[in-house]
Amino acid sequence: MNHDITSPLLLIGLALTLPSHTTTPRTKAWRALKAMGAAVLRDGVYVLPASLAHEDKLSGIAAEVEQAGGTAELLSLRARDAEQSARFTALFDRSEEFAPLVAQLQALLADDALDTPAVERRLRGFRRQLEQIVAIDFFPGEAQAQAVRALADCEARLAAMASPHEPDPARKQITLLSPADYQGRLWATRARPWMDRLASAWLIARYIDANARFIWLAQPDDCPLDALGFDFDGATFSHVDGLVTFETLLASFGLNDEALARLGAVIHCLDVGGIPVPEATGLAAVLDGLRRQEADDDRLLAAALPIFDALLRHFTAD
Repeated sequence: MNHDITSPLLLIGLALTLPSHTTTPRTKAWRALKAMGAAVLRDGVYVLPASLAHEDKLSGIAAEVEQAGGTAELLSLRARDAEQSARFTALFDRSEEFAPLVAQLQALLADDALDTPAVERRLRGFRRQLEQIVAIDFFPGEAQAQAVRALADCEARLAAMASPHEPDPARKQITLLSPADYQGRLWATRARPWMDRLASAWLIARYIDANARFIWLAQPDDCPLDALGFDFDGATFSHVDGLVTFETLLASFGLNDEALARLGAVIHCLDVGGIPVPEATGLAAVLDGLRRQEADDDRLLAAALPIFDALLRHFTAD
């Protein structure tokens, strides 16, 4: 949620009181307000940046407070000037919440004794923590940026451990291509595919080459001359500038669908880090389970295809 610092900040507030003996309703209201990221303006008065979503949620809490025998009033507040806007904005500073997460990520990055599964497990927890804090970081600043960078560094370490031949981004202009020229082709990528490679293979099969055949390379140098390589250094399609291979394929074949772009953001987050995406943790957990279950890469891809189909349907329905 961005705020124009030149205009007074608008807040929606909730002033509530509850009888002293109503411990459970008081705790329930406090936990709900804390989860929403509400700030305490004064004792019994909680505020959030003004929005219809926040007003609806505060209205729900107000109704529960009144049912429990308390009183609740919704308030609208407007900062008098830029100085007061700055003070209100400071109420929502999440630096103290980001700080321990950054410290844990930096410690993970420095721990050479951890193996790939241990790093994967811990990163899943850190991703969830970061997503929860980002969701209530209404005025993002350097603290969020530092946490995102720290997670991206750890993601890069994990990628290097799991896939030692992860490609370096190329700097080149992407040429627009026609799927009609890429039918019935042989496509090659590194064996034991993970996020970007699985998603790219799904995209190829569903949107580019319906009759695609895939081979899985022990080493990138094993790529046959007649194959179209993807997601390794020197491949026909790989990372370009800030794009992962999935996004490069979207751009190369003019696949501008909004749902595909949202899926691309999930793949980008999981492959190279960056801004957290709510669906990322769940997709990573499901594909990790499939990868552990299927030792054969063809069967792994076959099992992953409907997962990506379903996630795209989710994005299409939003």
